[in-house]
Amino acid sequence: MDRKNRIFIASVASDCRAAAEKWGLGVESDRFCTAAEMDEPDALAREEVFLAGVFRRIVHGPFNELSTAAIEPRVTEITRARFAQALVMAEKLAAEKLVLHTGYIPRIYYPEWYIGRSADFWRDFLKEHPSGPPIVLENVLENDPRVPLEIVRQVDHPRLRLCLDVGHANAQEGGASPMEWVRRTAPWLGHVHLHNNDGTWDTHSPLFSGTIPMREILPLLEELAPDATWTLETLEAEASCLFLARQGWIGGSE
Repeated sequence: MDRKNRIFIASVASDCRAAAEKWGLGVESDRFCTAAEMDEPDALAREEVFLAGVFRRIVHGPFNELSTAAIEPRVTEITRARFAQALVMAEKLAAEKLVLHTGYIPRIYYPEWYIGRSADFWRDFLKEHPSGPPIVLENVLENDPRVPLEIVRQVDHPRLRLCLDVGHANAQEGGASPMEWVRRTAPWLGHVHLHNNDGTWDTHSPLFSGTIPMREILPLLEELAPDATWTLETLEAEASCLFLARQGWIGGSE
């Protein structure tokens, strides 16, 4: 994949559109991370206006209080409905991928139980929705890749892959390193969220500001998961775009 064509900027960045236009990058829409946003009568129209002129799009779906293996069955029902709603939004916005969280919470769920229940959820969901963009499952609180990796392995469906968030991986105390996450998840990676932190909190800092060795991570991702797309999920995009340009990943506008 062409390096420039694989990179998106998350709309959480205050300068998302300006940076995307300057550097010729795609946009990952975060508007629907809060499910209630999808219920607004003009939600789709407002997002179409925001994304006007952006020809490469990814949508990040809702995640607050949602779980594909909730102990309370009505929560799972709500999750199914919200994910279906997000899939429709992603299709209508011509998104290449839909990002959704695994929903796993350590010490609340036994890993084996969560993996099995989530795998059943996704098998049923993909049967119910046989078309639409690929879905990529993002790690958040997992200490290592086991839970998300086993879910996609067990489902084994071409439209279900992983979204590796290296910042989330780095912020889990005593967990697997971001480099280990890349090596173990690479065969199943469809997407990556890139941001940095000091290992104690999920700060979504610039790529060069933190303990994640981005100069090592990026070539490893290109080597092991050459077809995966990347999103800069920093709170401000321009500084990280300059970092990528100086490393030779994007160019032409410095």
